[in-house]
Amino acid sequence: MKRVLLSLVALILFTLPVSAGIDETINEITKPLASFIGSVVFVKIPLFGAELPIVVLWLVIGAVFFTVYMGFINLRGFGHAIKLVRGDYADPNSSGEVSHFQALATAVSGTVGIGNIGGVAVAVTVGGAGATFWLIVAGLLGMSTKFVECTLGVKYRLENEDGSVSGGPMYYLDKGFSELGMAGFGRFMGIFYAVGICIGALGIGNMFQSNQAYVQLNTVANGALDGMGWLVGLILAAVVFAVIIGGIKSIARVTEKVVPFMAVFYCAFAIIVILMNFTALPQAISNIFTGAFTGEGVAGGALGALIIGFQRAVFSNEAGIGSASIAHSAVKTSEPVTEGYVSLLEPFIDTIVICTITALVIGTSQVMDPNFAGDATGVAMTSAAFERQFSWFPTPLAIAALLFAFSTMISWSYYGLKGWTYLFGEGASSQMVYKVIFCVFVALGCMVQLGPILDISDALVFLICVPNILGLYFLAPIVKKEMQKYQAKLDSGEIKSYRD
Repeated sequence: MKRVLLSLVALILFTLPVSAGIDETINEITKPLASFIGSVVFVKIPLFGAELPIVVLWLVIGAVFFTVYMGFINLRGFGHAIKLVRGDYADPNSSGEVSHFQALATAVSGTVGIGNIGGVAVAVTVGGAGATFWLIVAGLLGMSTKFVECTLGVKYRLENEDGSVSGGPMYYLDKGFSELGMAGFGRFMGIFYAVGICIGALGIGNMFQSNQAYVQLNTVANGALDGMGWLVGLILAAVVFAVIIGGIKSIARVTEKVVPFMAVFYCAFAIIVILMNFTALPQAISNIFTGAFTGEGVAGGALGALIIGFQRAVFSNEAGIGSASIAHSAVKTSEPVTEGYVSLLEPFIDTIVICTITALVIGTSQVMDPNFAGDATGVAMTSAAFERQFSWFPTPLAIAALLFAFSTMISWSYYGLKGWTYLFGEGASSQMVYKVIFCVFVALGCMVQLGPILDISDALVFLICVPNILGLYFLAPIVKKEMQKYQAKLDSGEIKSYRD
């Protein structure tokens, strides 16, 4: 442990003297590659005056299909999901590493991040208030996608001799296609996904998060941390390492405490702001519904608002990306479909609750004062909405942003790690290599501005939705059978509630 920590510090300190110049060099080298990958992954098609990213269309069509094919499980299964998270059907003898609640908390911590604070503001700025309506619709549809991928994550997980488990799209693509007689194709898809999640975790789930946390802290410190990114990065890296060194059990113990706290902390203040703007609430809600179907002032009209709303929802809750199934795969259960039910709650919490509350904070503030944010966008716009009521709120908002970033980093470290172990094996030394690399990138996120690297990471994370959704289409009948068998067991009393 001591040797690893010393190595981590040495790697970070080694980069300090050259970071100021090397990031510019890396940017120039990687910019053409980032531009090419981004142009392929995020290619857009013109549609009635608006531009629709094909990758978003791919995810949304999948979500609609799974919602219908699974008989609107996103609505029917909500009540049972609550019971499972509460522990009503938790069999203590089931294999796995974490409880339903811990798995949910870990997955939620991976999606609830800076995007919930700033991403919604971007959606409202670009797509108008109506984008919020479509954001909610996309969140509802995404619940069904999560159900399918998280059920498969548990069904095809790898159970190791030491009791640990590994799961996720790379495993269900590999094993699932093998069962369908396409072993070579499945192995290729698994490797493709694993490489994408390994690299993507270092950017969107790491460097971007640590960078935004540093920026927020420096903002509330009035620039007192200028030039101190290395110190903030070193501290963040050390804290992240202290958590992830213990594996998913350690991560889950942290997320089950941090996620409820940060969600309640943020939502409580948000609801207070909304209530303080209570007279503007009816108009703000009206703007959401009218804007959804008229798209006033938005390129492409109502379709433009729909595209922006769907895009932000997909980017927020990651339904269809498959990352959450990696965390859910570690759950203690003998019934794979139970974790499919639990995962329904993830887009609900992330998109329908937190993102909608953020949108209402901004919406009511806009009704009260259309110029409240000036030219600010993103996190700054959300901060301005809170600051209208609480002049001191940028400080606690920075703390919330830091918690969001931290929880996202520790969850994504596990996602990247499982992609790494799929490629290089489950050995302790192999895992340690990735954990050290991950923490070095945590520090680098605060020290350098590697824009193209983040663009490549972002693109890779969304590129892996292509094999994931394709696999879900092929394997959906298996999920449906699992769901029907489980329901029959529930109806017959074979599966008993431990609370009765």
